[in-house]
Amino acid sequence: MQRTLVLAKPDAVQRGLIGEIIGRFERKGLKVIGLRFLTVPSELAEEHYAVHADKHFYAGLVEFITSGPVAAFALEGPDAIAIIRKMVGRTMPNEAEPGTIRGDLGVSGLRNLIHASDAAETAEAELKLWFGADALVAYARDVDAWIVAEEPARA
Repeated sequence: MQRTLVLAKPDAVQRGLIGEIIGRFERKGLKVIGLRFLTVPSELAEEHYAVHADKHFYAGLVEFITSGPVAAFALEGPDAIAIIRKMVGRTMPNEAEPGTIRGDLGVSGLRNLIHASDAAETAEAELKLWFGADALVAYARDVDAWIVAEEPARA
């Protein structure tokens, strides 16, 4: 099982797409283990985007993510990071495939609706940054047996 972070950015919140976005992940079979709704402080935005601090678009990223409320989701599931990244689509909405969140709902570059962790190490660090050490909830769902199949025994 992998845990990962997804952010519905200010454009998604303003457009009323939080439910659509989280619903796609839940329908896929991913489990919500944390939810947070907040206006992002500059310090959090700067730390979140620190990997891009030397790039020309860094200031725009920080400015945009702090421009309005954000919905943060912690999600869990088998191969969750790769599944979510595929569901999100390419960074630029006009290049994203139909059927992806950005391809179906996005319009322009920086206003691309959503952030999703890109690797296990990133997910771990981002979950700690956005949720802290003890904020995620572990629980069982009856439906998980229908989503996560046991590998058959091999002779």
